[in-house]
Amino acid sequence: MMITFQGLLKQKSPQILFENALPASDPGTLEQLKELSSRRRAIESINQNSFVTEAIAREMSGGLTSRCEQNIQKVDRYLPLLGNLIHHVNLVGDNPKIVRWISDLKIRWSSAITSPSFFHLTSPKFYQMDNLHFELAMTLFVRGALLRDRALEVLSTDLVQSASILRKAAGVYQHLAQDVLPCLQAVLAPDRPPEALISVSAAIALVCLAEAQAVTVRKAEQKGNTGGLLAKLHYGVCEFLNEAIHTLHSATNQCKDISPCLMDYITTCKMLHELLSYKYLAESLKIEGQIGFAIGVLRHVIQISEKHSPREESWRLVYKQLIDDLTGLLRKYEHENEFVWHEKIQMHDELPAPQGVKIASSIPYQLQRWERTLVFKI
Repeated sequence: MMITFQGLLKQKSPQILFENALPASDPGTLEQLKELSSRRRAIESINQNSFVTEAIAREMSGGLTSRCEQNIQKVDRYLPLLGNLIHHVNLVGDNPKIVRWISDLKIRWSSAITSPSFFHLTSPKFYQMDNLHFELAMTLFVRGALLRDRALEVLSTDLVQSASILRKAAGVYQHLAQDVLPCLQAVLAPDRPPEALISVSAAIALVCLAEAQAVTVRKAEQKGNTGGLLAKLHYGVCEFLNEAIHTLHSATNQCKDISPCLMDYITTCKMLHELLSYKYLAESLKIEGQIGFAIGVLRHVIQISEKHSPREESWRLVYKQLIDDLTGLLRKYEHENEFVWHEKIQMHDELPAPQGVKIASSIPYQLQRWERTLVFKI
C-alpha cells in the first residue's frame, strides 16, 4: 500500500422511515421498525458533517476512539435488523401490498465510484431501486469501504492487523458478489450504480486481497527476507490486480460512468508492485553472480515503466521515486560490471520473469440476523 485510494466511501442516502411505509400489526413490530429507522439514521450520518463531539461519539460507541470503528459499529448494529426484515418480507412472498410498501420506502443511494457529472456538482445523483436487497448491498458496500479505511488507519502501527482487516473487507465484497447481488441482477434498471454490479464487488474483493498481500510483503521486508521471496510476493500482488483489472473492464461494459480514478489506482498499484518484483529479482540474480541478467532485467523494467503515468500527483511522485531508485541500482550494476565482471548483458527474450505467489485469502463474511418476529397488516 504505497499509494492509497479512499474513494469507495462517499455514498449518501436520504432518510427512510420504515414505520411509515410498513404497517405494523402489533406494538412489538412497530417498535422494531422504529429501531430500524433509528439505526439507519446513524448510517446516513457517516458521510455528513457531524456536530457530535469526540467525547460524546466515544461514549455512544462504548469507548471506541477511532471514528472509523465507530462507523463500522453503526453499520453492524443496523445489518442484523435489516436481515430480519428481509427474512420476514421473503416469507410473505410477492404479495402486492408488500411490493407497494417496499416501493413506498423509496430506497435511494448515491454512488461513490461514478464519474462526477456537470449536473451533480453540488448534490449527488441518487439511484432508486424498490428492493430490500439493494439496501442490503449498498450498506455492505459501505461496510467494506469502512474496513479498508480502518486498515489504512492502523497500517503504521500494526501491519498484521491491517492485513487481517483487509482480508475481512475482501470477505464482505465476496459475500456481496456471490450471495447478495445475484438476487438483484434480474431487476436492475439500465440506470444503476456501479455498486449494484457483481463484477464491481468481485473486482474490489481482489483489490483488497492485493492490498492485504502488499501489507504482508512489507512485513516480510522488515524481517529481512531474501530478494527471491520478495520478488514472488510482489508479483503475486500484480496477479491479484491483473485479475481485478480484467474483472472491472467487464463492469465498464455494463456501466459506462465508473470513475476512471478507480481503474488508474489499480493499474498504478499493479505497476508499482511489478517494478518492485523486478527490482528484487535483479538483486537476487546479482547475488547469484548473474549480473548480466540483473542488468538486463533492470533495463527491461525501466523501459516498460515509461508506458504508464499515474493521474494523481501524489501517485506520480511515488512512481517516479521508485523508477529513480531502479535507475540508480542499474547504474551501480553497470558500473560494477564494466570494471569487475565484464559479463554479457542479456536481451529481453533471454531474461527470466518473476514468478508470482499469492498468499492472501479472504476472511469470509456471514450476515448475522436478529430473529425477531415481525407481523404486518396484510
